[in-house]
Amino acid sequence: MSKSFAVLPCNGLDKSAGCIAREIALNLIEKSDSEMICPVLYRVADARYTKIAQEKPLLVIDGCQTRCASKLASEKGLKVTAKITVTEEAKNRGFDLGDSLRLGENEVKLAEMVADELLLEKEAEKASVSETVYPETYNYEVYKKDKFIFRVPKEGFLFNENDSWVYISGNKARVGVTDYVQQSLSDIMFFTPPVVGQEVEQFGELGTVESGKAVFEVVSPVSGRITAVNEELSVAPELINQNPYEKGWIAEVELSDLESDKEFLLEFDGYFAILKRKVDDFHV
Repeated sequence: MSKSFAVLPCNGLDKSAGCIAREIALNLIEKSDSEMICPVLYRVADARYTKIAQEKPLLVIDGCQTRCASKLASEKGLKVTAKITVTEEAKNRGFDLGDSLRLGENEVKLAEMVADELLLEKEAEKASVSETVYPETYNYEVYKKDKFIFRVPKEGFLFNENDSWVYISGNKARVGVTDYVQQSLSDIMFFTPPVVGQEVEQFGELGTVESGKAVFEVVSPVSGRITAVNEELSVAPELINQNPYEKGWIAEVELSDLESDKEFLLEFDGYFAILKRKVDDFHV
């Protein structure tokens, strides 16, 4: 269990769920090289903790639906890799938390279970991602309009009409946006990734990309579980401008219903025709 987190727990130690959140964090630290982000100190002296959050995948542990830890992460502009809520974890496992601030046998057991499962999930994700291989470059058809060049990969890709693409490799797929998106947005300055481990439906949101012109919601072409995001985009979102099909990919998804999803997807010819129409209409 070598995979580690930067752990931002709930600071509500006046509630049992907050105490359990801290216990989960301590379990993770003891069983891996995870590091704790103190939510109280982070509000007044954030340099050290921001560095930790940037160096390791960030796990946010909320105690209850107030989600104070998630709100703090949002205030600090942190990129969240995974989130859990103690009250939801307890409910899903049939645990009754009660009101006591001292952790009993059940509360300790719950914290250990959640921490162990989080570490095992990260190891499984790491192994799964490493087994999936994607080409480094592709063969493109180009459509030119004025000074703009729009590339579309000719083989292996499927598209939706929302200008997102999917490249399938076994039961996994990389997804991203097309050249039409990055050309329309111009210089992309921010990338907000989806949460790893989250389930996404076809046509659901898969993060956002933002330029000085607009914010674009990435519409997922497939349904499944998010197994990875392109970490490089958090520091270099301009990779999407450089090539949205190669180093500018958005996320990786473990597919859940590909055959049904394909009914609403386009192959090269279908999308290329739509792209040309959109470009011509936009530049009229």
